[in-house]
Amino acid sequence: MASSTTSPIGNASGSPRPDGVAGRVSTTSGKGTGTLADRYRSVRELTETLAAPLSPEDQTVQSMPDVSPTKWHRAHVSWFFETFILRESLSGYRAFHPVYEYLFNSYYEGVGDRYPRPRRGVVSRPGVSEVTAYRAHVDEAMDMFLERRLEPDQYYLVDLGLHHEQQHQELVLMDIKHVLSCNPIQPAYTTLQAVEPSVGPSSELVEHAGGMVDVGHDGQGFAFDNESPRHGEFLEPFALEARPVTCAEWMAFIDDAGYRRPELWLSDGWAAVKTENWEAPEYWSWVDDRWWSFTLGGPKHVDPAEPVCHVSYYEADAYARWAGARLPTEAEWEAAAAFAPRSLPRSNFLDTRVLHPRPVGAQSSMFGDVWQWTSSSYSPYPGFRPAEGAVGEYNGKFMVNQYVLRGGCCVTPEGHVRPTYRNFFPPAARWAFSGLRLAHDL
Repeated sequence: MASSTTSPIGNASGSPRPDGVAGRVSTTSGKGTGTLADRYRSVRELTETLAAPLSPEDQTVQSMPDVSPTKWHRAHVSWFFETFILRESLSGYRAFHPVYEYLFNSYYEGVGDRYPRPRRGVVSRPGVSEVTAYRAHVDEAMDMFLERRLEPDQYYLVDLGLHHEQQHQELVLMDIKHVLSCNPIQPAYTTLQAVEPSVGPSSELVEHAGGMVDVGHDGQGFAFDNESPRHGEFLEPFALEARPVTCAEWMAFIDDAGYRRPELWLSDGWAAVKTENWEAPEYWSWVDDRWWSFTLGGPKHVDPAEPVCHVSYYEADAYARWAGARLPTEAEWEAAAAFAPRSLPRSNFLDTRVLHPRPVGAQSSMFGDVWQWTSSSYSPYPGFRPAEGAVGEYNGKFMVNQYVLRGGCCVTPEGHVRPTYRNFFPPAARWAFSGLRLAHDL
């Protein structure tokens, strides 16, 4: 393996050129590259901060096919900068190691073959120290690259790479939570701030008159390609709950045999309940006559006032039916977020002292704490066209068999999401920090 002392400049090696970029070029592309360089260093440092509590053994485990080892995440985001920027745009750049193009490619068919995702956990080498050296190698070359004046498409690719790394920062925490939960000694990722259990007040309704609304990104600043084009949608009058569904409310659903009543469930959802033996949200367990939850701070009693977390789309849909409500469409959610009062409590995004949903009041921010399932399938907006080339594979090819979530969560980096941001997961996924907010017809 190459070492961290190897210079990133040598004989240039070829790489497929990304013929397009996945989305809009930021209207702030004329910013000085010093600002972009500062942001690059900040994002890269946060990734290392999140990995710091983990041993080399922790960083190598893969607990299920959907989870990737921490060291893989750290290497993959470096692979992204190396593949789509440095190999193409930095003259004389020398790749850190030729096999990394195969090991750390996620799903970009246009780049070439890749190692199977379900087997990432058996790759013990390169180890954590080699991945750290790889990141240093890429960072040294990116420092040189960011000293120059960038073309708009180059600026956008760096911006895309940073937002991509922020997505993987969230995945690092989601995935290691699942990894540690599978350990019988239930180890904590880190020590978290203690919060006294409480009881959440009744929720309020926020009404929306409906009518024509604009949905999608307006072109100001960064956005992923799946947030565009901006387009009009007609909404019937509706109301949205002013806070997410709480753990106390979910306990009532459980007590009313919610997981044992097939009439509440979609057919595929009921099959998942039976096959997976679901009886409560992911990470919940009934011990000594009370509910416990595994968190990034280790096991703790479930706080009734917290937003319920780690529920699938199927569970969210069944709960909404039980509650005499429904899940909002993503257009309804976006319209409500656009007019949410500025006086709402501050959003709970990634804070290494918290890393868990906080108790909510009668009203809460539309953002943070838990990703919120919508009833909208993850489909292209009218007029959507994925960009050509490998980078165009970023979002478009996943627009099937998934549902949209909105709002970010307690492990989403601050500043990463916006009202138009579309997250997406398969309907049975539970390891994401996913919850729900109910909608009602008026």
